[in-house]
Amino acid sequence: MTRYIDVNDLSQLVTQKGLAQCLTEMAEYIREDYLRWHAFEKCARLANHSPEGVIELMPISDHLLYAFKCVNGHPKNPETGRLTVMAFGALADVDTGTPLLISEMTLTTAIRTAATSALAARYLARTNSRSMALIGNGSQSEFQALAFHTLLGIEEIRLYDVDPKATAKLAANLSGFPAIKVILAGSVAEAVRGADIVTTVTADKTYATILTPDMIEPGMHLNAVGGDCPGKTELHRDIVERARVVVEYEPQSRIEGEIQQMPQDSPIIEFWRVVNGEVVGRDCEQSVTLFDSVGFALEDYSALRYVLDTAKALDIGSEIELVPDLKDPKDLFARLQPKASVPQKKRA
Repeated sequence: MTRYIDVNDLSQLVTQKGLAQCLTEMAEYIREDYLRWHAFEKCARLANHSPEGVIELMPISDHLLYAFKCVNGHPKNPETGRLTVMAFGALADVDTGTPLLISEMTLTTAIRTAATSALAARYLARTNSRSMALIGNGSQSEFQALAFHTLLGIEEIRLYDVDPKATAKLAANLSGFPAIKVILAGSVAEAVRGADIVTTVTADKTYATILTPDMIEPGMHLNAVGGDCPGKTELHRDIVERARVVVEYEPQSRIEGEIQQMPQDSPIIEFWRVVNGEVVGRDCEQSVTLFDSVGFALEDYSALRYVLDTAKALDIGSEIELVPDLKDPKDLFARLQPKASVPQKKRA
C-alpha cells in the first residue's frame, strides 16, 4: 500500500506540528541531504515550455529512495482563478520500485522553498541581520516571511508589490504574528533601502530588473527566488557580476537562474560546498551575497522524506492500492477478473 497525502492531509500535518516547527524541521532535512550531495544521482529538471508558462519534472535518487516532483509555473493563472504554481510528487523504494508516497506538493513546495531560502541565509547573510525587504507579495510570500523570522530572527519586513491587493493580503496574514514589524513600502527602492536581506519572489516570465545596482548596499544578502526558468530574471546583470553568487546545482542554474545572464565560466559556488564547509558563504561583512535559487530536486527529496516521516508519526493520510496487491505476483490478469475484490481507500 502507498501512503497518499492530499491538500487536506498536508494542512492537518502543518496545523498539528505548527508552521514554524515544520519550517525548522524541513530546513534540517534539507541541510542533512546537502551534506550527502555526492550520494545522489542528479540532473537538471525536464521542462516543457509554452508561451504562457512551463511544466517541469524534477527527479533525483540515492541508494534508498527515488523521488520526483511534477510542477508548473503559469504567471497568468490567477487571472482565471488558478494558482501560478501547482505540484505533486512521489517517493519510491529503490530496491523494489515500490511506491511509498504520493503527495500534494503545492503547499509543500512553498514550505520547502522558504526553508531553503532561510537555510541559505544562515550561511550567507550577516549574523546580525534583522530586517528584510520582500519584493513580490504573492502566494509564496508569507512562507518566506515566516521562515526568515523563525530561522534567522528577522524582526522587520518591508513589503512591496506592483499589485497593492497582494501587499494588503500579505500584511493581513502577517498581522497574526505581532513579533514581526510590517512596513508597507511605496516602491522597490523604498523597501530595499537599509535592509539586511532582500528577497525577490516575483512571478512574471520575463527578463525583469526588479533590483538595480543603485539599490544594493554593502553587506546585503540577496535571496533571488522568482527567476527560475529560461528568459526569467529579477536582477540587473551588474548586480550578479559583483555579488558572491551561490547556486543549488550549476547545470540547472546556468539555464534558469540569474546567472543565465552571465558567461558560462562566470564564477559561482554550489550551495553543498558551503554546507559541507569547503568554502565560506560570506567572506567579509561588506560582501554582497546572492543566493540564486531556482529550486532543486534534492530539496523536494528532503521535503517528501519529511512529509512521509511526519505523516507516519502523526498517523495522517490514507493508504491506497496504487499498484495491485496480488496473491501470485505473476498473475496480473487475475486482478481484472470479476471476482477480484477492489479494496477501498483506507485512512492510514
